[in-house]
Amino acid sequence: MSSVLLQGIVEHMIIVSIAILISTVVGVILGVISYWVRFLDSVILSISEVLQTIPSLALLALLMIIFGLGNITIVIGLVLYALLPIVRNTYTGLKTVSPHLKDAARGMGMSKMQRLFKVEIPLSFPLIFSGIKIALVNSLSVAVMGVLIGAKGLGTIIYRGIQSRNMETILMGAIPVVVMALAFDFGMSKIEKKLIKRAK
Repeated sequence: MSSVLLQGIVEHMIIVSIAILISTVVGVILGVISYWVRFLDSVILSISEVLQTIPSLALLALLMIIFGLGNITIVIGLVLYALLPIVRNTYTGLKTVSPHLKDAARGMGMSKMQRLFKVEIPLSFPLIFSGIKIALVNSLSVAVMGVLIGAKGLGTIIYRGIQSRNMETILMGAIPVVVMALAFDFGMSKIEKKLIKRAK
């Protein structure tokens, strides 16, 4: 493995990891707000859906005007794209927790915040984790577009191959993206199944 490829993979993973970390925190918080404040659920989910429907190149172009070229812009773009599955799954997971369990926790004297962290989030975590998985796998592919706004990662190698019409260079950048996406999807799906079994 060449140093250029290794550097590209590391840069790609750093960008995606930062974006997923931020989107997970923000997405779970927005999902909880949607669950607690009922009149905001449709607003938050609708905005998340609209962000998801904007073509990635158009969104990155708009963000570039505001934040300029570089990794920060692609991270912000990935965060916005990753919000929908995390927000939606957090909201859905919290809503599907059995009312009997919520009543039992309330009867034990738990506050709203205690019920959230000790009962509701643990029970809905398999669905939340599924949303994070979807967001991560999608982000791995969308991050390739970052090269068009001056970001680093495997997109740089792919773009260099396109410019030189070198199929070997294109594949050197594209194959790791596919392999990483498949590996994360497979590994996280296994974890997801175990989480679902524990929750039952």
